Amino acid sequence: MTEMQKMGQKAKQASQVLATAGKQKKTALLAIADALVTNKARILESNKIDLENGEKNGLTQSLLDRLRLTEERIEGMAQGVRKVAEFDDPIGEVISGRVAENGMEIKKVRVPMGVIGIIFEARPNVTSDAAALCLMAGSSVILRGGKEAIHSNTAIADIMREAIQCTGLPEDCVQLVKDTSRQSSVELMQLSEYLDVLIPRGGAGLIKAVVENSKVPVIETGVGNCHAVIDKDANPEMAVDIIFNGKTQRPSVCNALETVLVHKDIAQTVLPMLKARLDEKNVEFHGCEITRSILGECVIPAEEYDWANEYLDYKIAIKVVNSLDEAIAHIRQYSTGHSEVIITDNYSAQRKFIAEVDSAAVYVNVSTRFTDGGEFGMGAEIGISTQKLHARGPMGLKELTSMKFIISGNGQVRS
Repeated sequence: MTEMQKMGQKAKQASQVLATAGKQKKTALLAIADALVTNKARILESNKIDLENGEKNGLTQSLLDRLRLTEERIEGMAQGVRKVAEFDDPIGEVISGRVAENGMEIKKVRVPMGVIGIIFEARPNVTSDAAALCLMAGSSVILRGGKEAIHSNTAIADIMREAIQCTGLPEDCVQLVKDTSRQSSVELMQLSEYLDVLIPRGGAGLIKAVVENSKVPVIETGVGNCHAVIDKDANPEMAVDIIFNGKTQRPSVCNALETVLVHKDIAQTVLPMLKARLDEKNVEFHGCEITRSILGECVIPAEEYDWANEYLDYKIAIKVVNSLDEAIAHIRQYSTGHSEVIITDNYSAQRKFIAEVDSAAVYVNVSTRFTDGGEFGMGAEIGISTQKLHARGPMGLKELTSMKFIISGNGQVRS
């Protein structure tokens, strides 16, 4: 039996205890939150090693930002765990029910998935977010983070396991794969005997590799080539505020804006305003020829790559379009199905955009940065699902459960 199979076996055994743990799950989560705060220095010391290694290995500033932990971010991690503990236990919830003509009572109830595997990249806060959600959803979890964050992830996972064990639940409710070689990812993808679902959380390359190679059912999350459309009837000041927030508030995350589509009738007015505002953060512009004619040679000529790219950096692609139909067609061609926004005061344009743009989150006059489980009132999230089966959008507590039918009767038989 391989080391990964041993982890799978332990996770399976732990999941059977966790499935009926009830209120003990909340106790464990509160213990985890307290332990994260109490052990901040231990986590920061480990994170410092990862940051130093990242700088030596040439990680970009945006990736280093995803990797970096601070006392405030650790407090935020703990608060996220506490929020999950405040939610009602989803396990056992009756989703629907009816009485058949023969008197059978048929109920659909929420149950744990069992064992969840999560492969993620350079954001160590995912370790606590994922563990908290899976635990509250009654499932054990095997976490496999990237090599960039291995010291941070190890410290966080060890602290959580210690806290869980102190509450009487098996520490193997949460396990971390400490081998960061490609082989460990492959082995986890093949662990169909023990894993019930596998969730990749990271860039396009990671998600593509998991979808193509996994023998375990996969829920796709993450890649966010998010678009903003500035309609001809947009309020220019509102448009600039929304795009500035969507692009610069935290450019390294999946709900950050990457492409802006500007109606030709408002381009001469809004583009100089947008350039002046984004210059405050030294955002690099990649634009079409019309954009360059308005803003000048400071705009890098956009290529096909720019329309499809998730920059995750202080870069943005700008295209002037002739109509809302052209903007929607562009989104259909290049969007990853994550989050899109239209900025307009025209009600008909708003309704058209909502009806015709098929992404997990569609906004009207609101920053795409709100595509987040916490902002949607779901507590911590496992990621943003961009697929259509089972779960779509922020994956919170209920999205990490399954269901079963319970049928009760008094001797009915089928004729």
